[in-house]
Amino acid sequence: MQDFYDAGGKDWSIQDVARLAGTTSRTLRHYDRIGLLTPSRVGHNGYRYYDGAALLQLQRILLLRELGLGLPAIAELLERRADPVAALSRHLDWLAREQQRLALQAESVRQTIETVKAGGQLMAENMFQGFDHTEYKDEVEERWGKDAYAASDSWWRGMGAAEKREWKSKAEGLARDWTAAAGAGVPADGPEARELAGRHVAWLKSIPGTPAAQSGGDIRGYVTGLADMYVEDPRFAATYGGAEGARFVRAALHSFAETYL
Repeated sequence: MQDFYDAGGKDWSIQDVARLAGTTSRTLRHYDRIGLLTPSRVGHNGYRYYDGAALLQLQRILLLRELGLGLPAIAELLERRADPVAALSRHLDWLAREQQRLALQAESVRQTIETVKAGGQLMAENMFQGFDHTEYKDEVEERWGKDAYAASDSWWRGMGAAEKREWKSKAEGLARDWTAAAGAGVPADGPEARELAGRHVAWLKSIPGTPAAQSGGDIRGYVTGLADMYVEDPRFAATYGGAEGARFVRAALHSFAETYL
């Protein structure tokens, strides 16, 4: 495996790596200064050179940056020295899920464009297909009572189309960030997961009728109960990229609840 990473002893200059990776020499030098990516050698002229192992490290760094992680979090992950093939496989799984999600969005937008061009009537149920706020009615009423569902249902129905789109966009953004963190191998009790859990709880508090939004409500029990549902119910798990992603969200929310709720 090491011979493969070394690419037969070949290395690339910093200018070549910057060009191939779509970044800059300045960025690569910065990564070197902070200990994130060390050149395999430095020539007598001071030029930095990178071998196959360094390129593999850079690919992981760039993928983690695409997932939205900051440089300190990336450094923490790389210090764990996980098997690079396993780590890249997780990245590949996440990219495949993102590709599927974007394909669905693109198809929805394409259909909307064709309808508008043809002078047809837009159907909201088609534009927002897959987002049925009544889908979990029975679970909500069973766990938290009919009043909780009625309040949240009234709030949802009272929103305009633009407000619903904005709320849906925020929910999707949160789900994407959870999925990305899970795919990147972020520790469930680490700072990145803690920030996501805080956003998640704030999001829950914004929904009228939920115990999180009620004064004196059992916020901790509500959050951990939902976290368990994310794993138990495949409909929830799909939101976070599958069972593995849902387990990560559950672990992070439980950790957050034990400390802050």
